[in-house]
Amino acid sequence: MANHVALFQLGMDLASSSSTAQTEEHDHRAAPHEEQRKDFFIERNGVRFAGTHLLIDLYEAEKLDDVDLMERALRECVTAAGATLLHINLHHFEPNGGVSGVAVLSESHISVHSWPEVGYAAFDVFMCGAARPHEAVGVLQRHFQPGRVVVKEHMRGEEGNLWNDGSRKTCTTVGAPAIALIA
Repeated sequence: MANHVALFQLGMDLASSSSTAQTEEHDHRAAPHEEQRKDFFIERNGVRFAGTHLLIDLYEAEKLDDVDLMERALRECVTAAGATLLHINLHHFEPNGGVSGVAVLSESHISVHSWPEVGYAAFDVFMCGAARPHEAVGVLQRHFQPGRVVVKEHMRGEEGNLWNDGSRKTCTTVGAPAIALIA
């Protein structure tokens, strides 16, 4: 009898051989809106993935301590990529003048960490959907005049097989972009 009371308190009714917790979980999985969810996955050359993540390193760059210029550059990157800016938060370090921060986007983010004392900056540009993250490379070159740029690309979620039937319907097909690699 004590076991029946304890199981009843956990939502399990032995008399009906069912569990209210199991019923709720079952109802959640059967919700019709799950099939209509939009995930904005990308397809390129037959490969489906969650988003393009560019790691952009600027070497021998200029003005990496100018926080106002950094904000203008990030805003221009967002516009050039066709992305949607939600907010920007930048921090200016003292005494070396480095800048760290992030632009949060509907399509993910752009982040930066700069070391002006050695002319180096590391940018992460991660975007999903129809945004064009590669367009940010030229914007950063124009603003910071680096002597050398290294761009590495990673297709996030490629290995996870994360999409469902709803995301296949909203998948964005893109052509292979030209990756900027300047030695």
